[in-house]
Amino acid sequence: MTNPQDAAAVPAPSRIVVGVDGSALSRRALEWAVAEARLRSAAVHVITAWEYPAVVVGMEGTLDTREIEAGARHGLDATLLRVPHSDVEVTSEVVQGGAARILIDASARADLLVVGSRGHGGFVGLMLGSVSSQVVHHSMCTVVVVRGVSD
Repeated sequence: MTNPQDAAAVPAPSRIVVGVDGSALSRRALEWAVAEARLRSAAVHVITAWEYPAVVVGMEGTLDTREIEAGARHGLDATLLRVPHSDVEVTSEVVQGGAARILIDASARADLLVVGSRGHGGFVGLMLGSVSSQVVHHSMCTVVVVRGVSD
């Protein structure tokens, strides 16, 4: 018979959270996270965040949030198809809200958070994007920022 204390001593599998926004650097972040998950026998949880865009006066109600969310899901699925991961447990979700806040919240349930150094938006040429900067400073777990070859 197995001692219950022995079972408690076995650490739970690691959980790696990775933020994906459809950019090349976020795909590289996912590739890095999957490779790390193989080394750690960890699970990967992929998150894409989306926000309702700013509305110009007179355009209220013209955008369907279901279309925006569906577009975000399509982008996430397309990224997952480009990164081989059949040997790693991968889950994903699309969440409405600011990417930095969503990822910081998810870091409370992660052993590692992985993001690209910059994604869509922002200013080309910045070494660290606003989302990656925010998660580095506010996450509740270790953060890896994957840089591009031109950084």
